[in-house]
Amino acid sequence: MKLHDFRVLTFDCYGTLIDWESGIHAALGPLLARGGIVLGRDEVLAEFARHESAQEHETPGMVYARLLAAVHRRLAAAWGVRMEDADHERFGNSVPDWPAFPDSAAALGYLKRHYRLVILSNVDREGFRGSNRRLGVEFDAIFTAQDIGSYKPDLRNFHFMLERLGATGIGKGDILHTAQSLFHDHAPARKVGLATAWIDRRHAASGWGATMPPPEGTSWDFRFDSLAAMVEAHRAEAADGARG
Repeated sequence: MKLHDFRVLTFDCYGTLIDWESGIHAALGPLLARGGIVLGRDEVLAEFARHESAQEHETPGMVYARLLAAVHRRLAAAWGVRMEDADHERFGNSVPDWPAFPDSAAALGYLKRHYRLVILSNVDREGFRGSNRRLGVEFDAIFTAQDIGSYKPDLRNFHFMLERLGATGIGKGDILHTAQSLFHDHAPARKVGLATAWIDRRHAASGWGATMPPPEGTSWDFRFDSLAAMVEAHRAEAADGARG
């Protein structure tokens, strides 16, 4: 299997293209400070992951900005910190402030010349618009949890995407699903028969950060430490093909 075997890259955005862990931790700063919470960054992110996953399961139709505000309320309650409604809403609206990974825009610019690019994201349309400005590329299709009414890893999200892309003549064999989260993306993508590329943004860290642990046995077809490394692998394949 080669990267050149595919003509569409479907992307998770947050954790893959946008550094959501840095964004989340920064946006939780006022809550942590007010409560005098002394936890390591990964401990904070693990608590976020637990509450976010539970909230998505409980309220799959809730728009992500409101869901994040609800997660902030849950964290404040769990840590015994009194916060105002405006604080919860501020965290809920923080998605556009989350930074892109340094390699995302340039890598997407390169990949756009070789693939159709599609987003399958757990955020809402407004939040993604803010993030898209940081990525500097026009995606060929964008599917959000707000459009679908459920959150990954629900298989409905992948079936929705495949149905929409199938209507334009794109089949499963054309698609390489490209994502960081084994829990949200690789496990369900494999269940629906997609090839996957793991952008292992946490390769230098232990644990799962802002995502829940994946199911045992979750697999992938390609693994790269960064999106830039994926681009270099694509270039290397092209060079090998030219020499051959």
